[in-house]
Amino acid sequence: MGKVVIFSAPSGSGKTTIVRQMLERFEQLEFSVSATSRAPRGCERDGVDYYFLSQEEFMRAVAEKRFVEWEEVYRGTCYGTLRSEVERIWAKGHTIVFDVDVIGGINLKRIFGEEACSIFVMPPSVEELRRRLEGRGTDAPEVIDRRVAKAEFELTKAPEFDRIVVNDRLEDALRETAELLEAFIAR
Repeated sequence: MGKVVIFSAPSGSGKTTIVRQMLERFEQLEFSVSATSRAPRGCERDGVDYYFLSQEEFMRAVAEKRFVEWEEVYRGTCYGTLRSEVERIWAKGHTIVFDVDVIGGINLKRIFGEEACSIFVMPPSVEELRRRLEGRGTDAPEVIDRRVAKAEFELTKAPEFDRIVVNDRLEDALRETAELLEAFIAR
């Protein structure tokens, strides 16, 4: 078994921005593409952004135990980590990077234990999180309300992660995350 780095955060915390920067900075890191039962958004591509499966295909993969972990994140929308994706990355000798929701991150840490470094990206405040989500211009107000309500619950789960990185200033969050990863990879 190889190492894994797990990034989780409420939507709008800046997690994906941090993950992208770390993937550019550390050549031994490789992103694990998750599977989902939702339809692609915008220019998302199958096998690059997600493995897009129909609800039936997703449930068949669950029944066949092809997931390391999975969950229904929103009603009717499932996300999961395929065993084949984990095996593919480890076969190259790389460290896997997961960018997953908070409950998925907790589950992955439980599965991979000491071989995992779990990082919770914390927004500076719920108000700032709402402002960032509104600034994206991609979600309707009721969707933003739902994401903020979910974020309030997810923030209570932060202590279950190995490290918490507050993303108040992106440059500081990137520096802190890089230092955490350097130490984890070196051990």
